[in-house]
This record gives sequence, structure tokens and C-alpha cells, in this order.
Amino acid sequence: MQENWIGKSKGLNLTFNLAGTGDGIDVFTTRPDTLFGASFVAIAADHPLAREMASNAPELQRFIEQCKKGGTTAAEIETAEKIGFNTGLSVEHPLDPSWHLPVWVANFVLMDYGTGAVFGCPAHDQRDLDFARKYNLPVTRVVAEGDNEDSDFEGDVAYTGPGRIVNSHWMNGLSVDEAKADVIAKAEAEGWGEGQTQYRLRDWGVSRQRYWGTPIPIIHCDFCGVLPVPRSQLPVTLPEDVSFDVPGNPLDRHPTWKNVPCPNCKEPARRETDTLDTFADSSWYFIRFASQPDDKPFDADEVKAWLPVGQYIGGIEHAILHLLYARFWTRALQKVGKLDFAEPFAALFTQGMVTHVTYFDKAGDGKITWYNPEEVMSDGTSAQVKGSEKRIQIGRIEKMSKSKKNVVDPDPMFDQYGADAVRWFMLSDSPPERDLEWSESGIEGTWRFVNRIWRLFDGVAQGVSTALDTNGALDKLLHRAIAGMASDIEALHFNKAVARTHELVNAIEKAAPSASRDAAIRTLPRLISPMLPHLAEEGWAALGGEGLVSSQPWPDHDPALLVDDEVTIAVQVNGKLRDTLTVPKDLDKAGLEALALASDKIIRTLDGATPKKVIVVPGRLVNIVA
Repeated sequence: MQENWIGKSKGLNLTFNLAGTGDGIDVFTTRPDTLFGASFVAIAADHPLAREMASNAPELQRFIEQCKKGGTTAAEIETAEKIGFNTGLSVEHPLDPSWHLPVWVANFVLMDYGTGAVFGCPAHDQRDLDFARKYNLPVTRVVAEGDNEDSDFEGDVAYTGPGRIVNSHWMNGLSVDEAKADVIAKAEAEGWGEGQTQYRLRDWGVSRQRYWGTPIPIIHCDFCGVLPVPRSQLPVTLPEDVSFDVPGNPLDRHPTWKNVPCPNCKEPARRETDTLDTFADSSWYFIRFASQPDDKPFDADEVKAWLPVGQYIGGIEHAILHLLYARFWTRALQKVGKLDFAEPFAALFTQGMVTHVTYFDKAGDGKITWYNPEEVMSDGTSAQVKGSEKRIQIGRIEKMSKSKKNVVDPDPMFDQYGADAVRWFMLSDSPPERDLEWSESGIEGTWRFVNRIWRLFDGVAQGVSTALDTNGALDKLLHRAIAGMASDIEALHFNKAVARTHELVNAIEKAAPSASRDAAIRTLPRLISPMLPHLAEEGWAALGGEGLVSSQPWPDHDPALLVDDEVTIAVQVNGKLRDTLTVPKDLDKAGLEALALASDKIIRTLDGATPKKVIVVPGRLVNIVA
């Protein structure tokens, strides 16, 4: 996404000479490999050549005015009808001056992009193909998909994929990339073009006409121009006696704050009333978090000890703006010698969004009114406003947003079930990288589980267990939980850690009193602390733990207890599963066969019949053919 936003494109800057004039039209193209497929050159409505011609051509002037009324965004241009005006001019093809191409003014070419002119290769660009079909211009195939080398291109869908170059003289047989490099080299050698790298990225306007934001430390003087606020007067702080009763920036209307003497000539001057876009602050806040000296933005030595940030977690909407700006900012600080690293974040995790169904009503004039879920009664197929007969529509399930009012306030759930139960409920529902459709069904079960854990803590704290014997199966499950949950949490797979906790708690509840059961319960607070912090602290204190459980190290596990020394095998009769047996991992075929034939379920299934054959696959199954 960042790569597309920056829009780095390598291509050829070339000139199409206007026939018989000596002047030319400069064009930048990322597809010089398709030059032999050109059928026209198009210029923007506000291209200098178009404006010059329009001064003596009323019809062209009217067309230019028509183009100005259209949209200028990429989406608007893509969906708008492609229209053009034939100027009557022609240009010489750079690879064959005897070959002339018509020059059109087209509504899909903008001066803001590239040079404000393009050459059209209809067979391999959809926009050009739509234009060529409308005005009956030639469409020549120059990139072959498979074995199709016909010069005439049929159909109304351009081919933009990879392939071999065809119908292009000396380039025939080359790949697209090889042909691009070949044409650029030829253009530079012959002096009619130059290889060039362009970017779609534009300058970042960081000022905002609003109160909230960081003041920009600039002073405007009618005599001295634009000056920085002297360092001794920093930081510039915002006034607190502002009024928001009139639209617009209240800093512009403040009677005193913006009026200051010029730091140079001492004449009356004005503060900059724009404030910085909040993205400017958030682009480096993590550096400030690492150190907060009073006399400078950050301390380089402290920052070096803490940064870069180990894990960045954010929604997909931050992937371009915040994340990209933070990377730019960090690289700039490295470039001027303030930091010793270029990348601010070592790892990125893109979290899913919490979604909810939307409810709305559409008026006759098309105006949409959105309703909060708390205002609605719905059975999933129909909906109406609570306390009225008003029927409303059920919309799509979308990311929670204030604008569509599909936001659920969690405070009532916190009050009824506690923050730990709500957090556990959310973590257990799905992997954090997936979107989560919000539903409160199941929260009561989560609350009951939290209480089950507390009863385990309370039981040990009250001295219920005095047994000293051990439980090997529980020991093994505990140590597997310790190792597995560490890996799960490190990988942000909280839902897996939740599942392991359920498995362990179930086993503890079923186990008879023993030293193993007691140890498992005393280990639980450290295991659940990342996900149930309040319950973990209460349990730790009840069990006599010192300090805070969140300050304790993660429990150690015994690697020997992670190794399986038993396996579960399937026992089939005539291919149908009739029993399962847990047996030593290294038990031989004879032992497996004996145990299978001694099984009560197998004896009942055979009902006295003598097996014709017994097939044994060690570690997996025994199949008895009767």
C-alpha cells in the first residue's frame, strides 16, 4: 500500500515532434515497450498547446470549458466517458519520423500528472482502448498473450499482462522488461528521450486552520517577512480563552494572542494562526515516549537504548498515513544525524476491526438517518425504533463508526461483568488479525469462567488441598500450557492462549487434590495476567504472592514434559472405527495386536468370530478384518 501511495515508476521521457514545425510535445510513459502500438497523442485541456490553439478556435475553447466541469480524481476520470477533440495537428513517431500520429485534446489527461500529455497504445491500456474505439482509431497488438501475434486487436478489453513483444520490428521476441530497457537505451543514445523515475507522491500539507494542534512557531512581519519564533520564547502555547461559537479558526479571531512584536524590527507582527496537523505530532511521539528531557525534544542516548519500537499494532487505515509519515520522519531525523536508525518499527501487526450491523432510514429526498443499536429492536430480518411503530432498514455489517452510529458502548458490560470478563470475551472470539462482528451472546459464559478461576484461587488460599502426591498428566498439561501460551502471546494469538487456559482449568477442576493440582493453580495467575490482569492480581495476592504478579517472570517449563511418550491409536473392524487405545509410543506390532484383540469393545464387535487378518500400523491404527 505504501509503495502504491508513493507511486514510484520508471519510464521514458520523450518528445514527439510536431510535424513540420520543429516544436514538440513532451510525454512521460512507463510503457516505452508499447511505442510501436501507438495510435495517437493526447494532451490535457489546460496544456499550453491546447490553450494557444483555443485562442483562435471557439469550438476547442468550448470543449476545454466542458472538460473543466468534469472531475479530476483518479476514480472520477476512470468512470467518466472518455471524450476528445481532434486538433488537426500530427506528430512524428520517434522510432519512425515518416509515421505520423494525430494530436487530440482529451478529458482523461491532466496537467498535474507527468507532462500533461500521453501517447495512446489502445491494445494495452483500457482508457486508451475506450478512447480509440469511440473515435475509430487504430488498435495494434504489440504484446502477445500466449501465441496470439495478430496485429489487429479485437474486443473491448485491453491486455495489460506480461508477454512477448510482437509487431515491433527489432524488439520482437523480447519480454516486456527487456523491451523497456532496450527502448530507453536507444532513446538516450539517439538523443530523443531519457530514462526517468517519477513519483505520484505529493508534498504533505501539515497546517490546519483549527485550534486543536501544535502551534506553528512562526511570526509574520510586514517589513521583515516570515521569521521563526526566537528559541527563548518557545514553546508557543495556545490561549485558553477561546470561543467556538462562530465557525472557523478561533485563533484568527483572538484579540491578543496572535499580536506580537517582530523579533527582528520590534514592529507589530502576527503569529501564525494555523496549527500543525496532528499527524505531524504522531509521526514522532514514540521517540518522545522514550525520553522526555526539558531542554530538547528527546535525548539521543536514551532513545538509542529503547528504540526502535519492537511491535507496531494498528488498523489497516494507518498503513499508509501514520505508518508512512512515521517512517519518513524517522529517516529524516537519521539523515540529519539525530537518530542512528532508519526504521522506527521492527514488526507490524495489522489488527482487524470491530464491526456491527447498521440501521438506517432513507427519506424521500434521499437523506439517510442512522440509528444506534440501542435505539433499535431487531430480530435479524426486520427492525424498528424502540417505543414506536417506525420501521427502519437493516444495513450492512461495517466497521464501528460514529457517523453510522453502529458503535456499542461497553460501559454497561463493564459494570455488569467486569473489565476482565469483557476483555477475555473479546480475545477469545477470533484471531486479532480478523474483523470481529460484535455480539454480546456468550458474555455470561465468559463471566462464569472468570468466577470458576477465582474459586480455584480461593480454594487453595483457604487450604483445601493438603495432598502431597503428584498427577503426571496434569503436570504435563501445565508445562505444555506454559510453553504454548508463551508462544501464543508472543505471536499475538491470544485466542489460542485463551483456549489453552480453558483446557488447563477444566483439567484442574477434574483432578483430585494433589501437589500437582496445587502447583497448577498457583501458576495460573502468571499465565492469565496478560489477559485477565485484575483477576490475576487478586489471585496472586490471595495465594500469598509478593508484590504484583505483573512484575513476576513468566513460569519456567520442563522440556522433558513436552515430549509425547504415549500415542492414541485407532482400532478398526473391517475399516470402521470401534475403539481408541492410549499406548506406549514405542509398543511393537505384537503388543498393539494383543491390546486391540483384548479390548472389550472389539470382543463385543467380533462376537466370537475369529479374525481373518490383523493389519497393524505402529503409532497409528490396528485394522481387524473379520
